[in-house]
Amino acid sequence: MMKFEVVTANIANQPDIEAVVNSANANLRFGSGVAGAIHGAAGPELEDFCEPYAPLPFGVALVTPAFKLPNKYVIHTRAAHYLNDDDPEGVLTKCVYAVVEAANKYEIKSIAVPAIGTGVFKFPKKMAAEIMAKAFLACAAAPSSVERVRICVADADTERIFSIAFLDSD
Repeated sequence: MMKFEVVTANIANQPDIEAVVNSANANLRFGSGVAGAIHGAAGPELEDFCEPYAPLPFGVALVTPAFKLPNKYVIHTRAAHYLNDDDPEGVLTKCVYAVVEAANKYEIKSIAVPAIGTGVFKFPKKMAAEIMAKAFLACAAAPSSVERVRICVADADTERIFSIAFLDSD
């Protein structure tokens, strides 16, 4: 049974979580927002490790070591740009399913997930929250190794939006 929580927190500082999710760019490189925080905390080894896997297709997940992060793994997933790419809503749904599938493959019990796509990829927060909540709750209906999902967001307003989406979808 998956338990969900939404917190305002730095995703790169979740020492009690087994895997953090990177809202990755296509090249799996250091970037702004979540990708910058995760790569910065993990160290340059993460980018070096990711290089052969780039470009990361939309809506898939890649599991890597976490290097200097306090976690065991990083699960990278790439959302579509809301304004520039086709079917960004469908891609975001696929991202969630891919993250849970990857976690199951590695028997990961806890994951910290950002508000995927809401930064540089311009996804409206309310829409992203509703899509992510619906997809995670669908995943929770099936057997899974994932017991705990922590949604880590940057501010109180985003925390409120995601909390409402997860409560309304429950």
